[in-house]
Order: sequence, then structure tokens, then C-alpha cells
Amino acid sequence: MATIEVIQADITTLSVDAIVNAANTRLAGGGGVDGAVHRAAGPDLLVECLALGGCPTGDARITAGYWLAARHVIHAVGPVWRGGDANEAGLLASCYRRSLQLAAERHLHSIAFSAISCGIYGYPVDQAARIAVGEVSAGLRRHPVIELVQFCCLGDSVASAYRAALTGHGSANAS
Repeated sequence: MATIEVIQADITTLSVDAIVNAANTRLAGGGGVDGAVHRAAGPDLLVECLALGGCPTGDARITAGYWLAARHVIHAVGPVWRGGDANEAGLLASCYRRSLQLAAERHLHSIAFSAISCGIYGYPVDQAARIAVGEVSAGLRRHPVIELVQFCCLGDSVASAYRAALTGHGSANAS
């Protein structure tokens, strides 16, 4: 049975098979987690990302991890929060599904997610955490090759929201 954990850490330091970067549609780096991932991975990450030609909202792309401890980076493009009536929930859920699918296709066993869309994109953390936990729980049933999922949170309030979502979802394997 897979394990789901909530941790507070710098996602760029994690030794997992893949980290999930909260990316923009150009995959060109930016602020927040995206900028930190690009800085920590080194310039070759940007070269590979630009060669991919971008990524639509709700989808994900995978690259090498370069200078990171993680072997791969999955770049998931979450939605900008527009009040909840612009299919934000569907697009955010799709980010998690596609990220898990890419990890499973590469036979990756461990994956760490940042809080996609919860930074500058403004998605309410409590709602995003419920979507993330629901999609990951369902995805682990579809992709048994994945043994560990970490929700990597910056700050107590984000970590608390993800822990509450795990508890509310009844994830007995959560820590």
C-alpha cells in the first residue's frame, strides 16, 4: 500500500524520483516554487523545458532533474483562481492525474507535489488540498507502481490544510 505524507520542506532538496513543479504554460521558470526549481536544477532545465514548447493549463510535462536530488521534474500547470466558476477545480484535478500518469509511465516510485496553484495563482489552499488528496488517492489505486507521495508544503497553514484534507478523506496511510 502506498504512503501519503505531508511534509514541510524545500521541495528542491528532496531525494525522490520526481518533484512536481507548479509551472507556467511557457515552462520558462518564474517566481515562487517554479523559480526555485529552475535555480536549483541549473540552466539545462530551462533548455529542456523550452524544447518542449510549453504546456497547457491542466496538463504536465516531465524533464530530467539535473542538479536536483530528484531524478525528474514534472511541470504541472495549474489554473489561476478566478472565483471558482472557470473550471479551476477540473483543471487542478487534471494536473494531479497527469503528474501521476507521467510518474507511472516512467516507473517512478516516489513523487513530491508542491501546492499547485496555491501561491501567486491564488487558489484557496483548503479547496486545493481537498482536490489534491482526492486525486492522489484515486491515482494511487490506478498506478500501484507509485509507493510514496509527499505533499511538500511551505508554511504551517498550508501543511495544516493538507493534513486536514488527508484526515477528511480518511487516508489511513497518511502521516
